Amino acid sequence: MSKFGTGILQRLSLYLRALRQLQAEGHQYASGANLAATLGFESIVVRKDLARTGVRGTPRLGFPIELLIPAIERLTGADDEHVAVLAGVGKLGSALLSYPGFRKQGLLIAAGFDAAPERCNLILSGTPIFPVHTLTETVLRLNATLGILAVPADKAQRVAEQMVAGGIRAIWNFTPAQLDVPDDVLVQREDLAVALAVLLHRIRERNT
Repeated sequence: MSKFGTGILQRLSLYLRALRQLQAEGHQYASGANLAATLGFESIVVRKDLARTGVRGTPRLGFPIELLIPAIERLTGADDEHVAVLAGVGKLGSALLSYPGFRKQGLLIAAGFDAAPERCNLILSGTPIFPVHTLTETVLRLNATLGILAVPADKAQRVAEQMVAGGIRAIWNFTPAQLDVPDDVLVQREDLAVALAVLLHRIRERNT
């Protein structure tokens, strides 16, 4: 996978989703102009991004979707399978387990973990759920590299430490907790409260 900035990776992921939708609708080609209009990007930005794929477009037709999709998958790493585990299968964790788009991006959530006995030893959305105290040994067995945190904030640090002990190299943190992990462990924090505050502020600005 090539090294790109966050903005380019986000756009490539959006192109990929739009192209898969077009393919599902029976389209064989997609033009840069149409993608730009659909996604709200400038045409020149889309042309530059798609040029990175090495796929050539055809005048009046656009880019062949069957070639463009795998090219973008290679650039974003979606053609590789990344094994992940998820800790916390409450409402948010269960919703993440049921999201089908992760597999299309090369992410396999191989196991879930929870502290509540009634949630363990079940299969949720095709994913087996184990007691949280087995997390480290299960991560080692699965050779997982990504951990997803959807536990209560006061449990996040301890669970993150269990993940790291098992070999997790990146953590997707859906809790408000600030994690203290080794420098070589990547952390991507998704603070839903902050995102909502920004959205509400933009709504207020628009209405004033």
